[in-house]
Amino acid sequence: MKIEIGESLLLSWLKHIKECQLVQTNWKASYKWELKNKEILEQLMKTSNELFSQKYGYDIYKGNRSLDQLIGQAEIDVMGISYEENQSHIYAIDVAFHEAGLNYGSKDETVTRVIKKCLRTAMCIYGYFSFNTGTIIFTSPKINPSVVQDLMNCVDDISLVLKDLGLNFKIRIIGNDDFSEKILEPVLNVLGDVADTSELFMRSLQMYNLFAGKRPKQAASQRSTTAKKITPDLEVIESQGIDGLDEMKIGVIVRTVLRKMLEDGKVSEEEIKKMQTREYSKETFDIQYPLLQKTALTQGKSPARYYSDPLKVYGEEYFLCSEWFEVPANNDRPYLMKWLTLHK
Repeated sequence: MKIEIGESLLLSWLKHIKECQLVQTNWKASYKWELKNKEILEQLMKTSNELFSQKYGYDIYKGNRSLDQLIGQAEIDVMGISYEENQSHIYAIDVAFHEAGLNYGSKDETVTRVIKKCLRTAMCIYGYFSFNTGTIIFTSPKINPSVVQDLMNCVDDISLVLKDLGLNFKIRIIGNDDFSEKILEPVLNVLGDVADTSELFMRSLQMYNLFAGKRPKQAASQRSTTAKKITPDLEVIESQGIDGLDEMKIGVIVRTVLRKMLEDGKVSEEEIKKMQTREYSKETFDIQYPLLQKTALTQGKSPARYYSDPLKVYGEEYFLCSEWFEVPANNDRPYLMKWLTLHK
């Protein structure tokens, strides 16, 4: 099977950043499956075709004159489902990596293809999973600004057509700087914590980092003080800060970014002492338990409401509090983000 680096990156993003328990690349429907809700899907195909034809002059379904034909050609690059508190959320992503920039032909053809992908993905989710909510993403690291502008103009139209038929999918176009901030940076934040050899994007970066900064020796005959340097010095690939944290769930931020800052000595010893008190932890992070608890106090056994894997700060081992929430009635996220911003 052909392996796409973009798909591998998005698999890691869904698995570790969006905490999807089920993730699959190159999803395709089986011809044995029954397509449900066909009347609504046929209406969606008709309505969307008329809207984009009349408003923009786009023929988004050219060559696909029937729903069965359209769905039969569908392939979703990466799909994931997260389960949390008896609720589930589905993500469906198409990713394109064109080194010279996203290009399916002309600008109109490129925009048309992306619109078709988003709508067809919505049809697959509703037709085979019966989910009428979820997140549909088209992403590419490099998209011409004029293409981005036309796509963003169409996103509201796609959402409107879907909503009129009772489908509340969130449509996202992620490209250029947003690709780096919302997808790449969050994945780099968890790079050191992933050991799954099947995640090829992560493993390739980990292998690169083993040798980063170790430039190969040149033969004497090749050395020249005037030779033009054609490649940059190697640098370790890692996160450049706290960009992209808005995409990460609060538990992921605590287990990766906060933990690393503590282990790297980015917090003073005085504050570490305060973090072991309930009062400071409540005031600063809005959590109900001390952020840190010495492992010696529990003979090395992880207490309830603390992560089991201890961390070492200034030579002392601690358990890190795991009791974090980000729901309307109890939202710890603003407190954590404020602290991270002040300590960036």
